Amino acid sequence: MKRRDFILTAAAATGALAFSPVGATAAPMAFTPGLVAKELAAGKTVFLDFKASWCTTCAAQERVINALKAANPAYEQHITFIDVDWDDYGRHAFTKGLNIPRRSTLVVLKGEQELGRIVAQTGESEIKALMDTALDAAGM
Repeated sequence: MKRRDFILTAAAATGALAFSPVGATAAPMAFTPGLVAKELAAGKTVFLDFKASWCTTCAAQERVINALKAANPAYEQHITFIDVDWDDYGRHAFTKGLNIPRRSTLVVLKGEQELGRIVAQTGESEIKALMDTALDAAGM
């Protein structure tokens, strides 16, 4: 057996070959009209991230959210994460119906209720508390 083949075989057998980086998280779902209602009707807990690609506060929130999800896989296993593009849906009836004041707003929904909201905060403790609220609502 060639050395290269041996290394690849051994790495595959031990799980050392992974298709995603260590700590990588799944991409959130992209908002489309009706998606949130569908997820809520299915009994899921929904974590909404109203964001814009150019928003530095949104980027800081995303880094914290991804780090928290990487540290605790239960978040992704039990919460539906949905990104709402502010440029596309900032003036949409869905956004207005939730009284979302601006991009960089994070909201947790379960059933007919809003369980929590953060506006323009990037602190790990605040975002973790909101994600823990979502996890609790999911029954975990």
